[in-house]
Amino acid sequence: MLRNGKMTEKEAGLLNPLQLAYLGDTVWETLIRSELISRKLNVHHMHMECVRYVSAQGQAGGLKQIQAFLSDPEAEIVRRGRNAHAKHPAPKNQDPGDYAAATGFEALLGYWYLTGQEERILTCLNIILGGTENG
Repeated sequence: MLRNGKMTEKEAGLLNPLQLAYLGDTVWETLIRSELISRKLNVHHMHMECVRYVSAQGQAGGLKQIQAFLSDPEAEIVRRGRNAHAKHPAPKNQDPGDYAAATGFEALLGYWYLTGQEERILTCLNIILGGTENG
């Protein structure tokens, strides 16, 4: 966790969305890898499943699944992340729309992490992995 405790929603909301996405990418990949470890798959199958969820296409699809459950401030974080422009274009093998949506998704996860909203992160994970809204 954070050295000085969690940030307020206002503090986290003032961060550059690419900073939020930078952290959110790691949060998401760690959650997915932890889930896959618990399924006792071999390493090759874990990797294939992980790519399915942590790729830009997978994250864009995940965002579509949770979008209806987002509050207005959360949707604004996603919008800011989606519209943020990194100093590099989307990778050649990625759809630019998926790449932008994935950045919005990652920004939201970074925001939730920094503000200590672990329950929101786990609810998101459960929805995307086929669980229920209530986790």
